Amino acid sequence: MAVTGGAQAVSILISILRLKILAILLGPAGVGLLSIYNSLQGLVSTAAGLGMGSSGVRQIASVKGEERALSRVRRVLLAAHIVQGALAMMGVWLLKAPIADWMFGSRDYATQVGLIGIAVLLTLLGSAQTALLRGMRRINDLGQVTVLSTLVGTIAGLAAVWLYGEGGLIWFVVVQPLAVSLIAVGYTRRLPKPTAARPAAAEIWAEWKPMARLGAAFMLGGLATTTTLLLVRSRITQELGLEAAGQFAAAWGITMTYVGFLLGAMAADYYPRLTEVINDRPTATRLMNDQAQLGLAIGGPVLLLLIGLAPWAVTLLYSNEFAPAAGMLQWQTVGNVFKLASWPLSFAIVASARAKTYFLMELSFNLVFLALLWILLPVFGLEIAALAFLAGYVVYFITVNVLAHILHGFRWQSLSLKLIALHVTLSLGILALAETVPKVAAVASICLALGTGIFGLRVVLIKVGPEGRIAAKFAHIYASIGWPIRSMP
Repeated sequence: MAVTGGAQAVSILISILRLKILAILLGPAGVGLLSIYNSLQGLVSTAAGLGMGSSGVRQIASVKGEERALSRVRRVLLAAHIVQGALAMMGVWLLKAPIADWMFGSRDYATQVGLIGIAVLLTLLGSAQTALLRGMRRINDLGQVTVLSTLVGTIAGLAAVWLYGEGGLIWFVVVQPLAVSLIAVGYTRRLPKPTAARPAAAEIWAEWKPMARLGAAFMLGGLATTTTLLLVRSRITQELGLEAAGQFAAAWGITMTYVGFLLGAMAADYYPRLTEVINDRPTATRLMNDQAQLGLAIGGPVLLLLIGLAPWAVTLLYSNEFAPAAGMLQWQTVGNVFKLASWPLSFAIVASARAKTYFLMELSFNLVFLALLWILLPVFGLEIAALAFLAGYVVYFITVNVLAHILHGFRWQSLSLKLIALHVTLSLGILALAETVPKVAAVASICLALGTGIFGLRVVLIKVGPEGRIAAKFAHIYASIGWPIRSMP
């Protein structure tokens, strides 16, 4: 988690710089247009991938010690993504005019929509390579792919926007997955080559069918999210214009970016580990609690800080034109407390291959989020998007808890409950201050983030142990103030 989180943190810094430059060059309307392109790419990529990125990781992790089976899975996973990506690319190109008409109310963007098909194919090629690295638990390699692809994609994409303005946005979308694909291939080629003979058509079908069947439901769960986001952005654009879509994209971008490094770390290492022990209920429960505690201990202080400093963060990361996004960001950040606590449990549904349950679980957030926004947007304006986000993740948190308890006998440990209650209470308190006295909320968030950060660091040291030079120094500091690491229950 530390390795992947570090890589994600570097990637986030690069992404922040990228967003800042885009905001300056193109303003809210350009950021809104890019968000729609990305939503369409995400929607088609999710559908075309059939969830085989997730099911493939699970399959690779489960047969890692069996050379023949592993070789077969590797070959089938790559071939499937190539074929499915090529079909999706052709489909998008053939339907580019009606898709543009539906999304923008005009066919002026038909060519750009068609080119998104190329990005879809490249996304699936990259997904096949990173799924292999994740399943093999090549965490260092995966971290390097994340950083290098983000850096290369950002430089190339910004160059296109610099040269062609708004017209370069489509190339910005294309070069991101291209960078992932090319760099990931360089790392997967270092893995031992498959030694088993190329599988026959019957063997390919026998391997592809269960992966696709399991992945299809995971795909539907991911599709629910990407479809919801695309519908929301289209609804905002049609109701309030591209400027409003840009404001929403700014808040959404920060919301997803800063918490992404933790969730990415969970997905990279935690998911394969949980898959290996999912049938051992006590071990799985302990692992889920450990992951939730680490997530809240590390991410909780950042959440508190972001709520109080949202107006300044939006201006710093974008520009003064994006000031209306600050209020949305604050409400969405409170929602992310529930999201952060829910994710370790949601992976248990994936690890146990309960695909239909996973789809229903993901639907719980999307239905609430989309329904509230769709109905109330004309009445309350853009602010309802943030309230709907918070409400959706409260429902999601409850749903995931019920499912994890029924299916795996999961129960929260005392420390987990304390961390959840602490961060929910503090985040709501800072939000209330931010609505009335923003400057006081900013100061309070800094103080509370520092306090919870000290407590969180102690939790991390307990979980990973005080071994190592840096960890030992921190352990000594805690012992010197009468709060030794070993004393925590």
